[in-house]
Amino acid sequence: MPGNLRAGKIYLKINGELYEAKGDFTYNLGKPSRAAIVGADGIHGYRETPQVAFIEGAVTDSPDLDLAALSTVDDATVTLELANGKTIVLGGAWFAGEGSVTVGEAEIAVRFESRREAQEV
Repeated sequence: MPGNLRAGKIYLKINGELYEAKGDFTYNLGKPSRAAIVGADGIHGYRETPQVAFIEGAVTDSPDLDLAALSTVDDATVTLELANGKTIVLGGAWFAGEGSVTVGEAEIAVRFESRREAQEV
């Protein structure tokens, strides 16, 4: 891990192509969610339900960015490289956003989802 650095600069790549990431990104590895099973006599255990693995945030629009191609991404490898040294890898991913652009900030909200669990490397 790079010293005490925990947050800051991030890099978003889709099939190895670097995009201009901005703002906060959120990710979920897609591990099952657990919830307690409660009976009249106490806690009986827990149940698991699937969660969708995802990476979401925003990128900056640019003359070179092909919005039509971005919004139809399918079966892609999406990587999010974090300032703390971690890389989140989401394989078999598809674009799950709306493809809307806010022109005041040249911002495109992006969300990529997958049937597979993401890997934290």
